[in-house]
Amino acid sequence: MSEPGGDLVLADGPGLRRGLVIPASELLERFSRASGPGGQGVNTADSRVELVYEPGTSVALSAAQRERALANLGPRLVGGRVTVVASEHRSQLRNRAAARERLADLLREALAPPPPPRRATKPTKGSQHRRLAGKKRRSDVKSGRGRIHPD
Repeated sequence: MSEPGGDLVLADGPGLRRGLVIPASELLERFSRASGPGGQGVNTADSRVELVYEPGTSVALSAAQRERALANLGPRLVGGRVTVVASEHRSQLRNRAAARERLADLLREALAPPPPPRRATKPTKGSQHRRLAGKKRRSDVKSGRGRIHPD
């Protein structure tokens, strides 16, 4: 991973053959007071972190990656930007690392190629036969439940 304040480094994986490095100049970090644990320091320390990234104007992404990221991140984008918030830790440094990890996971998921399409298959002759035999057995059971008519 990368240290807070520096470039965001994504390891190689699906959709990222050679990995990806997002320059620190493309990431905007904002800090504010967080709710939750922290004792007396919670009222004074700006430990909540918002990490903002704009994939549409990023020079780190190729044209194809940019198109895929914008398509997959569409619902999360507000004004063309994706925002990740972290406030679960008491220290700002740990929240910064958590926000970067979340953004990296989000980008990995958005840049991954779509799964291969489903190939339709036919049921085998044996499975068709077993299905019909089961239906016949069930029919016989139910037909035996009716009133008995003397012949």
